[in-house]
Amino acid sequence: MIRHIVSFRLAAEDAGTRAEQAAEAARRLNALQGVVPSLRAMSAGGNVLYPDTNWDLVLIADFDDEAGLDAYQVHPAHQEVTAYIGGIRAERVAVDVEL
Repeated sequence: MIRHIVSFRLAAEDAGTRAEQAAEAARRLNALQGVVPSLRAMSAGGNVLYPDTNWDLVLIADFDDEAGLDAYQVHPAHQEVTAYIGGIRAERVAVDVEL
C-alpha cells in the first residue's frame, strides 16, 4: 500500500482567507472518494492551530500500489481539484510512504 501525504502553504496573506480556502480545497479533495477508482482512502483538512507557522492544508490518501497513485494523478476529477489548489497555493510538499 502507498500512502500519499501532501501539505500546502496557501498564498493568501490573511489567515481567515487561508482557512476558508483550505476548507474548500479539503471539501473538494474529500469528494474524490468514490469518484477515483484507485483511491482507497482520503482524509484532507485545513490547519486548526498556529496559522502563522503551520502549513494550511494536508491530505493523506491511500492506494494499493504506485499504479493506483499514478491513475489518481491523471484522473480528470483530481485534475480539477489540482487546478483549484494550484490557483491558491504558494508551496507544496509531498511524501509517498510504502505501508
